[in-house]
Amino acid sequence: MIHRKVESVNKTIIHCAGTKTSQKFSVDACRKCHKEENGWEDIGYHYYIGLDGVLHLGRPVWYVGSHTYGKNTDSIGVCLEGGYNADGTQWEKPLQAQEFTLKILLEVLKVTIPKMTIHGHYEFSEKTCPNYNIDHLK
Repeated sequence: MIHRKVESVNKTIIHCAGTKTSQKFSVDACRKCHKEENGWEDIGYHYYIGLDGVLHLGRPVWYVGSHTYGKNTDSIGVCLEGGYNADGTQWEKPLQAQEFTLKILLEVLKVTIPKMTIHGHYEFSEKTCPNYNIDHLK
């Protein structure tokens, strides 16, 4: 993993795991997927928020993430477990517990990194990830 100065971070990019809310995809499962299928040294995200709203630490923020092509060197990656409703339709927003945790995390990051901006993965990709509009978080 590539070490960086945290001072170089100027954005947080929100993602979703691309799983159904009826399907458990823990931070450990995501980490295993990233390591075994992608060949990475660790999970690509810096933070992972489970369906229950619990915040999990991923890759340390002083390491460049692997979450958004061309934007990893100056960003923090946050992934929300889920992204789709139990019936397979794209969710309109994450679960209430996840949204609560995400808002608190973003407030802490804004204090820690005052120049930080917040983005959805969809702003840098053709993907719809995190599968809902995050403008209200900016």
